[in-house]
Amino acid sequence: MRSLIDILSLSTQEIDELIAVAEDIIAHPEVYRDKCRYKKLATLFFEPSTRTRLSFEAAMYELGGQVLGFSEANSSSAAKGESVADTARTVSCYADIIAMRHPKEGAPLVASMAASVPIINAGDGGHNHPTQTLTDLLTIKREKGRLDNLTVGFCGDLKFGRTVHSLIEALSRYTGIKLVLISPDELKVPGYIRKDVIEAHGMDYKETTNLEAVMPELDILYMTRVQRERFFNEEDYLRLKDSYILTPAKLTDAKEDLAILHPLPRVNEIHTSVDSDPRACYFRQVLNGKFIRMALILKLLEVE
Repeated sequence: MRSLIDILSLSTQEIDELIAVAEDIIAHPEVYRDKCRYKKLATLFFEPSTRTRLSFEAAMYELGGQVLGFSEANSSSAAKGESVADTARTVSCYADIIAMRHPKEGAPLVASMAASVPIINAGDGGHNHPTQTLTDLLTIKREKGRLDNLTVGFCGDLKFGRTVHSLIEALSRYTGIKLVLISPDELKVPGYIRKDVIEAHGMDYKETTNLEAVMPELDILYMTRVQRERFFNEEDYLRLKDSYILTPAKLTDAKEDLAILHPLPRVNEIHTSVDSDPRACYFRQVLNGKFIRMALILKLLEVE
């Protein structure tokens, strides 16, 4: 029995296999309709989520399985003080696989040590969100046809964004990846990501505060929101917040085959007028999330 807690627990070969299965599901959905018949997925969401929870539920239903669970801690025995380990052990009696989101970093790992069924980490605090990373990788593969030899720009909050950290970790294992890190000085990639991931893997990278200046270089632009609550100084926030709003004007010098990704939800960092640009991939990215989660459920349940 195997769980998925951290994207680095998957080898690049396993990631490539998951992407291949997801692409086969997209091409031949009818083949997969009954693959998880009589199987049950429990969604244990101790904090709110729209996309991730519904994506897991849709994935299991489309595999012919069933879903049970809760969408907030208040509607679970956690409200009575039950431990994560006890919850996992109990729910293992009812379900074949568990997807868990929790505000505390490490909670899904604790659950995986107690559960008797596979656990999928659906986000733990600011730590890991491996299925979002798989979604991002599938989207890049589908949009660009490859996962190597790409210039990837990350823009916005690179300090606190768990999706950014996880995707950089995943991309560090592919060849020819160049990173362009675009953020205010206050929200640069943390030192440990720079040292332990980017520099340790010898990745080509540069840091800048100017999005338009680097736009012509990018194959992928991964947007994230600049979060007001991360600033100590309101003046700094007001000075910087609009510098990373993506508009059609800022895409003037971008490549014709640029792929614009965003883990969502967005606030105002991509203007809605960009949505109609064929390079805007973020809603296709949402759909890809369902397909990669279907592939992952099949893998962890060892369904042929």
